[in-house]
Amino acid sequence: MAKSQSPVLVEPVYSSVIALLIIVMACVELCDAVTVVDVYRLVQYDLAGVPFGSRLAALNHHAGSSLFSSSGAGGAVADLSRTVLILPVRELNLTFIREYIGQKKPFGGLLLLLPQVFNPKNVDSGGGSDHDSATKVIKEVLVELEKLLLHANIPYPVYFGFEDDHVNAVLADVKKNDATGQPATATTGGFLWSSITQDRSSKLKLETVWSILLGHVPLCRYKLVVAAPEPKKIASPAIANIQGWLPGLKADGDSNQLPTIAVVASYDTFGAAPALSVGSDSNGSGVVALLEIARLFSVLYSSAKTRGRYNLLFVLTSGGPYNYNGTHKWLCSLDQRLRETIDYAICLNSIGSSNNDLWIHVSKPPDNVYIKQIFEVASVTFDLLLLLVLGSYLITLFCFLVITTRGLDDLISLFRRPTSRKVKTA
Repeated sequence: MAKSQSPVLVEPVYSSVIALLIIVMACVELCDAVTVVDVYRLVQYDLAGVPFGSRLAALNHHAGSSLFSSSGAGGAVADLSRTVLILPVRELNLTFIREYIGQKKPFGGLLLLLPQVFNPKNVDSGGGSDHDSATKVIKEVLVELEKLLLHANIPYPVYFGFEDDHVNAVLADVKKNDATGQPATATTGGFLWSSITQDRSSKLKLETVWSILLGHVPLCRYKLVVAAPEPKKIASPAIANIQGWLPGLKADGDSNQLPTIAVVASYDTFGAAPALSVGSDSNGSGVVALLEIARLFSVLYSSAKTRGRYNLLFVLTSGGPYNYNGTHKWLCSLDQRLRETIDYAICLNSIGSSNNDLWIHVSKPPDNVYIKQIFEVASVTFDLLLLLVLGSYLITLFCFLVITTRGLDDLISLFRRPTSRKVKTA
């Protein structure tokens, strides 16, 4: 996988129709504002030889803010092959993004701006009911966006950043420029006044440069430049598993090995931007549950009076999001004698999810015929159980009615349509 952060340089550039000397002098006088913002690159990975995620890191294109051209008739789709599109997630149109990615339409790059409430540094900040409602809507958009980005092969750079006053001011300038019908391009972008630096802090730098139009207000042109080298594939990623053991208590004279209960959880995080994957369900909830269970049982097993007749094995595995490679490695290296004593294996993955879902974890894509047979048998079994329960209920109801009435004839008369009687009138 590639590193999650890369140094990004964003430089405003302005159109010019005056002499080169005047432009350079104006730039020298006005180029004194620098702002630094953290950015995170979309994850890049291969699974079973199939590429996923953002395949490029280098970036050198002008900024835009809309999928459509304001100068085109009827809101025509703009040519974004040489444009870095800046999109706040709160304003995101998933339909058009899904269409662009699905049809592999070209972008120069994509910069997605997240609200500050999703910044790991602001996890303790609270808000009112309106704030929580808006955050919930944005979370739903983020879930769909993450699924889209993680399962697509994207041939251009994609970055994530957070909204703040400086970034919002830049975005406002870009939107204002796009509204004029003259979006920045390689030919209209004007002069580039740059000082590209490479550091390990993964910063997005905003440097202000001005070029003056005679008799007009300066028009803003922003350019985004990534100064990082292209990511290289990690040939053999390091996988580290953590294992703990609580021995059970054998009965006197018992020479047999005690059975074992294994409690397993994957501790790796995974998401569209790995450095931002700090949620409880990826898989912080499982790790916390495993550690708490281990703590409680270590207290019980510290005394022979409260020690159980089972050995307890606790395992934190790596590589969970990558097809459970860590679990596979642990099983392969596990002593065969110990493996044969395991009676139960409990997997604590995604237990913090708000959805009541049942997950079946397999070591390879779920095309195994036995897995399919499990679902087929379960489906038939549930149908039969439903029929049995319904039949038992009807039989019980029938018996109850027979007992509470004077006999079967009276029971039948309850459901018989009463005979009509003629009323004699005087």
